Amino acid sequence: MDARERIFKYHGLGNDFVVLDRRRTGVDIDAATSRWLCDRRLGIGADGVLTLLPSTRGVARMVVHNADGSIAEMCGNGLRCAVKYLVDHTDDNPGRIDVETGAGVLSCIPGYGDGGVIGVDISMGPARLVAPNLPSGTTGKPFLDSPLPDHPELRGSAVSMGNPHLVLLDQPLEDAARLGPELEHHPSFPDRTNVEFVRVESDGLTVVVWERGCGLTQACGTGACASAVAAVLAKRLPQDAWLRVTLPGGDLRIRVPGDLSDIRLRGPVAFVFEGVVALPPPR
Repeated sequence: MDARERIFKYHGLGNDFVVLDRRRTGVDIDAATSRWLCDRRLGIGADGVLTLLPSTRGVARMVVHNADGSIAEMCGNGLRCAVKYLVDHTDDNPGRIDVETGAGVLSCIPGYGDGGVIGVDISMGPARLVAPNLPSGTTGKPFLDSPLPDHPELRGSAVSMGNPHLVLLDQPLEDAARLGPELEHHPSFPDRTNVEFVRVESDGLTVVVWERGCGLTQACGTGACASAVAAVLAKRLPQDAWLRVTLPGGDLRIRVPGDLSDIRLRGPVAFVFEGVVALPPPR
């Protein structure tokens, strides 16, 4: 007999997630269940599944399951969804919530309006230019002016927001569907990578993201952060300012300090529906 479980659907700028609260059992889902839940014909339909597990370091530990069943270290839009869920299911309106993620414990400040939490300001932690999930040999500087192996026409920046990103400044946005699948699996990135196609403008950025394990999505919070970091390091946009990052689903605001110590993200979040699903048996 299929196990029945209550699920909750949220989205941040159209980047949509199924939320499973498993803090009581502490049991995560497997890859097959994630793929089934994310299937837009056979399951619920989502870019990812967020399981909330017990944590001794925060209100919950968030595990991000991609649509292909893989696990992401971090997801900015997903974290906003998790924060809204956690506040929606408490009896008060906390001023701050700490959530444990694969990128560490992140501090989140809910923004309230009609309907409860309508946005979240997240301390995303540091941006890293040297990390195990980035190409080796970068010596602490993104390869802004270096061609990518096998793609001499491309110039990219490697940035980790806990998860890996390859940022392509001034790359046509329409190239995302064509180049994204190949670049996600670029051999320079040991765990695959998210890929950002970025148009730099006078007052901000327009970005299309090919997400690792998902494909093209309406928005990507960590991708917006990585893109802003690359633009600031290239001296194309100012540091310590709230920068507009426009994605297909709408705008995020990102602030990049000069030392990259704590990238800030602000963005909206919305509840969609809740229901009960009959989960398939584990495979």
